[in-house]
Amino acid sequence: MKQFRYGMMAVFLLLIAGNALAQDFIIYPAKGQGQKQMEKDKYECYSWAKGQTGFDPMEMPKATQAPPPQTAKGSVAGGAVKGGLLGAGVGAGIGAIADGGSGAGKGAAIGGISGALLGGAVRGSQKKQDEQAQQQWANQQAADYTQKRNTYNRAYCACLEGRGYTVK
Repeated sequence: MKQFRYGMMAVFLLLIAGNALAQDFIIYPAKGQGQKQMEKDKYECYSWAKGQTGFDPMEMPKATQAPPPQTAKGSVAGGAVKGGLLGAGVGAGIGAIADGGSGAGKGAAIGGISGALLGGAVRGSQKKQDEQAQQQWANQQAADYTQKRNTYNRAYCACLEGRGYTVK
């Protein structure tokens, strides 16, 4: 399960990194500003937009704003073993009661097989739910980052346009 979690974190960071790289702007000094003035204005607009939005595009994204969902421990095989042992115990008890003590072995066998099948199925279903929850978490983190980045970009562009630049 750790490998899956690390894989989801890697996907999340790649989505964010790809989004961050795609946010480069083309800035034209429409009022004849020089290179030094443009660099000064870009820095001041960066600082202003960061202050307005609380988002800093220069910081490494924090992938753990919300912790990832907890996952159940254990494997499908482990669920089958546990289910089989529980089923065997219950089956032995029922077989002993139903057959006056002589059916305990048969009941244990039937209960063990049934329990193993049911335990494995339940754990397999839980594993799928865990994976879906991890995927939803990663998607939500990427969406939150994108929304914050877009808000910052709008503020940054508004600042530059207010200082006489054309921004695309």
